[in-house]
Amino acid sequence: MNRPHGRGPQWLLLWLAVLIGCQPRHPFYLRHDEDLATYIDSATMLAYPDLEHPSLDETAFNQAPLTLRHPEFQVFWDLTLQEAVQTALHNSKVIRSTGSVRFGGLARSPAVPDALIANPQGVATVYDPAIFESDPNLGVEAALAAFDAQFASSLFWNTTDRPQNRLSRAPGVGEDFVFFPTTLTRTAATYTAEVSKRSATGTQFFFRNITEYDRSNTGGGFQALNSFYTTQFETEFRHPVLRGNGARVNRVPVLIARIRTDVSLAEFEANVRNLVQDVENAYWDLHCAYRNLQTAKVARDSALGSWRIAYNKLQAGTEPLQVEAQARQQYFTFRAQTETALNDLYNSETALRWLMGLATTDGRLIRPIDEPTTARVAFDWPVVSAEALVRSPELRRIKWFVKQRELELIAARNLLLPELNIVGLYRWYGAGDHLVNSDRNGLNFPTPGSTAFDVLTEGDFQESRIGFDFAFPVGFRQEYAGVRNAQLSLAREHARLEDAELNVSSLLAQAIRNMEAQYYLAQSFFSARLAAAEEVESVTQLYERGLTTLDLVLRAQQRLAESEISFYRALCEYNKGIAFVHFRKGSLLEYNNVMLAEGPWPEKAYFDAEGHARRRAASYYLDYGWTQPPPVSSGPAPQGLSGAHEPPPLFEMLPGAVEPIPAEPVPTPPPAPPIPPQPEIPELGPPLPPPDLARAGWPQHRSVLRASGHGADHRAAPSAASYSGFGHAATPAIGYRGLQSSSSPAYDVVPAAAFMAPPAPFSTRREAAPATYHAPFADGPLHRLPPAR
Repeated sequence: MNRPHGRGPQWLLLWLAVLIGCQPRHPFYLRHDEDLATYIDSATMLAYPDLEHPSLDETAFNQAPLTLRHPEFQVFWDLTLQEAVQTALHNSKVIRSTGSVRFGGLARSPAVPDALIANPQGVATVYDPAIFESDPNLGVEAALAAFDAQFASSLFWNTTDRPQNRLSRAPGVGEDFVFFPTTLTRTAATYTAEVSKRSATGTQFFFRNITEYDRSNTGGGFQALNSFYTTQFETEFRHPVLRGNGARVNRVPVLIARIRTDVSLAEFEANVRNLVQDVENAYWDLHCAYRNLQTAKVARDSALGSWRIAYNKLQAGTEPLQVEAQARQQYFTFRAQTETALNDLYNSETALRWLMGLATTDGRLIRPIDEPTTARVAFDWPVVSAEALVRSPELRRIKWFVKQRELELIAARNLLLPELNIVGLYRWYGAGDHLVNSDRNGLNFPTPGSTAFDVLTEGDFQESRIGFDFAFPVGFRQEYAGVRNAQLSLAREHARLEDAELNVSSLLAQAIRNMEAQYYLAQSFFSARLAAAEEVESVTQLYERGLTTLDLVLRAQQRLAESEISFYRALCEYNKGIAFVHFRKGSLLEYNNVMLAEGPWPEKAYFDAEGHARRRAASYYLDYGWTQPPPVSSGPAPQGLSGAHEPPPLFEMLPGAVEPIPAEPVPTPPPAPPIPPQPEIPELGPPLPPPDLARAGWPQHRSVLRASGHGADHRAAPSAASYSGFGHAATPAIGYRGLQSSSSPAYDVVPAAAFMAPPAPFSTRREAAPATYHAPFADGPLHRLPPAR
């Protein structure tokens, strides 16, 4: 007797299973170790990648840096600016930058930035253009792949075995004849192979083969063959009439991909230009650091002499203690400035080494031997302004974005057209008991032993189809939104281009203004330096004779040091300003003899290029009078090339220009140019009377301010014979005389009117004779008290 069970135990078991399944539980093991500290500690520790990468020799075998405590090095490395730029470009797989371009080329503290280790993915490299070119999703080759031939094939094997809702035999028919089988059994196979190709005009071509095998009982007793093969070859084309028609529309993705590559090339050029600018700035910063060190040492030695005089007078009882203490304080102040200048020199040298891709310390100390130019450089504003609008890589980058938006607008407008395609198909059909044999047997389907390929090649069964399909979205809501978005994007890029051109023009004007200001500042500081040197000599003699106080001597020495440092800094900034004007007008690479070019191609690229060249040479040129699609690029950017790859003339690339622009003048000042007009400085009060040098004990045969045709006004400019200097002598240039001393070598490189040298032509780089330098701080530490006389 079977009794039905209640539903209570079933619901109870289901409820228990749900409760147990909602709680996470570990699996049960017969034996395991309860100590999981090893696993837990490993899971919470920081991991280190398993990577073996050899470091550079400059990093692995680097020496200890030069410091104030350890200033020893082996030899000097006399380096020219051209060698520095060449070395930096040679060692720059990763394009380094100190960020000095952002500060407009002005003075800055030399330092090695940490942007490379802080954001390594944002640093430019020489591989970036090639990476953009070979991008499998956005690169040119990826866009061209849409026009490549595509091959697709498929093979499926199906079996069917299912009952049918039919009678086993028809009424009045013998039992041996089955008209409707009650069970459907079928074995079928389908193989498809297709080659498709899309042309530049948008037409799609297809060539396909479809082969089928069928073995079934669907026909019952009326089948001629239990199994048979069918094969068909067909060609098809689909040509767009409205949407997607034309080479201009279909090549938009290729052109946009190419524009992305051109944008990456413009960014690469800008990064290389920034590197060259940073190298030049670092080079002149190092040169200025040497000059500052030399000036600081001269001021320190001068303060040491004053201290010795005060100390001797203190010992003799002719000076109080506070005077000796004041001289001692001045000496140690200058000594601290000398130590600071030496440390800045080491930092400047390290910054230049980093830009050049060299080790921080290798036993050599870089010493710039190119002297800064003192020739006055003048730029023709209409020429350089027009050149900046053409050669600036930033503007070229924005112009490429404008072309990209124009192409996107063309593609968006094409989507407003309905989709109308003309479709044509032609098919050859064959069927047989077998698919193919080694030879033809002359049997046709449905004769047993016939082959499908024999029937197909006889051409008895041919089919065709032609027509069109038409579709469009009602209202074109999304398409109109796309066109409006493309129009706004294009208007935005045009606005950016207009303001970017204005920005480039303003930055160029600022660069020229700062360059000329540094030139006049160098003139003024040099004049101030000469006056301060004469003041120091005068008050020193007066103090030695007891005719003045020590504080006048110390203040004069301070002013001399400040004016000399200011002069060298202004001179270096003037040279940096010349390079910065070339930076702003886009000719800095040419100014430093740098030209950008592609690297070697793969062998397959050379093979393909030769094939294209042979096909072009074997064809015939047909001049239709117009080009479809219109050109996008106007040729290579000017780099000072020559020969077959010479770019179009500059005036042809300028908007609205109708005649060639003359080349930039290369000023070569004559031996005795006229003195440039000086700006008027407003008077701050009534002029002071000239000092009475006779009462002060000044030698009467020495004239400090010899006026020339201006009476006794001390503000009058002295004659060239007595005041030869920067901008006031017969030659607007100044040479340097190296004073060597075997007992106390130092950077005693001072201006000397007797060693005037004409400036080098502006068209060449600095080839002036190198000044003489010696090891810094070779005289050892200084003591608190001066040595005995």
